[in-house]
Amino acid sequence: MKVTHYREIPRDPVGEEGASGITVRRVISEKDGADNFSMRVFEVEPGGYSPYHNHPWEHEVFILEGSGSLVQGEKEVPFSKGDVIFIPPGEAHQMKNSSEEPLEFICLIPNPK
Repeated sequence: MKVTHYREIPRDPVGEEGASGITVRRVISEKDGADNFSMRVFEVEPGGYSPYHNHPWEHEVFILEGSGSLVQGEKEVPFSKGDVIFIPPGEAHQMKNSSEEPLEFICLIPNPK
């Protein structure tokens, strides 16, 4: 069992090419004994963004704070605090903070098998 405040877990920069102003806290992962899913908390500074990418697994996202947009090709879908987002496997996407406030969201993904 693990009980801790997520802010006690260190933030790591997202160093992937195409990312800017984004950090991640790996709050629950395989190292905690989670065999099936990982939970991460991302923080995106104003004007920051994740890389535009796709992968063979789904994402489940919950917006904790702030607002921004989900980029899918030429389309940008706005989101804000309290919204939930499902990104199917293989769908190219990018999370952008287009506001003047920090953006914070939880992202769940399956662990590699």
